[in-house]
Amino acid sequence: MPAIAEFQSDLPLRAQPLSRKPICKICSDQMISAEASVLSETEVSYLWSCDTCGYGFVTVHKIKPVCN
Repeated sequence: MPAIAEFQSDLPLRAQPLSRKPICKICSDQMISAEASVLSETEVSYLWSCDTCGYGFVTVHKIKPVCN
């Protein structure tokens, strides 16, 4: 017979880091924060722009579904 356990904590949930801070592919400067973000049901997209050289790019992170 399988057993199922549920753990509930009083501690607040902490966001997992999505990744390390990106490095500019043109000038190798480290980005500090994204300029903008867009949230959908399945992913979060971030717009990055290098303050040093102006190079811009977007990163996309998939959201894992939460089991209830």
